[in-house]
Amino acid sequence: MAIVLRLDRVMADRKISLNELAERVGISNVNLSKIKTGKISAIRFSTLEAICREMDCQPGDILEYQPDPEE
Repeated sequence: MAIVLRLDRVMADRKISLNELAERVGISNVNLSKIKTGKISAIRFSTLEAICREMDCQPGDILEYQPDPEE
């Protein structure tokens, strides 16, 4: 996939746990874990907005474009 999620890196930089962020954002630990590990194919803008608000970051800090080597 060409879009890579970097939430784990931002969380490590901010020293925030999965449980704490999930509670602050208002989503389940399981769903946040899937976002963190990149095991999703879509994310709601409202969820992305809440994560950015709580992490004091921009969407570009979490999402990264990497072209597929096959293209």
